[in-house]
Amino acid sequence: MSIDSSISWRRFAAAMLTTGSVAAVLVTLTAQGVLAANFSISGLPFTVTADKIQGEGLEQFAALDEMAPGSPNEGDTGGQVVVIVSAIREAKLTNLCQSIDMGGMFLRITAGDNGTDVTASNLVVDSDLVSGDATFADIEIGRDASTMDRVPDVSGNIGVFGQQARTVTIENLRQNNFATTASSFKLPHLRIAFAQEGC
Repeated sequence: MSIDSSISWRRFAAAMLTTGSVAAVLVTLTAQGVLAANFSISGLPFTVTADKIQGEGLEQFAALDEMAPGSPNEGDTGGQVVVIVSAIREAKLTNLCQSIDMGGMFLRITAGDNGTDVTASNLVVDSDLVSGDATFADIEIGRDASTMDRVPDVSGNIGVFGQQARTVTIENLRQNNFATTASSFKLPHLRIAFAQEGC
């Protein structure tokens, strides 16, 4: 082995140790946090898309969801999934689509596609992917998740990185979700059916 390759491997090992330490700290800090789901999740992710979501009062922070004991989806994760919790006090979604891969077929749910938006109060979503074109108003980045106050009764664990904003607008929203809860959820023009393709 040459000197150069030896140094490269040392740097790689050091980087992996640092990454592993950060991941371990994140899991430890979020393990006792306030979970959005408040129930054992199936571990089967589902896709959610919307042309636009507009929200009054936003919180985002990391948490740890637990799968039901003995779940067939536990795999190598030990029945736990690290998620991004996105909580919105009052939300409006345009052209909502949700799909779950049932193994060759998709269970597809659509609503808010006839000129009347989907609305939700105290909407809390657990995701491992959130994408879109976002605009925030009065955002606070790096706030301790335990001190969040934009959504009633929703906060994370002490020492967990979080952010919150007075308002949020995301166009072309796409999420990979594991759980959703809301105190109210109104879905005009609701349609549930099996389909060949997801959202």
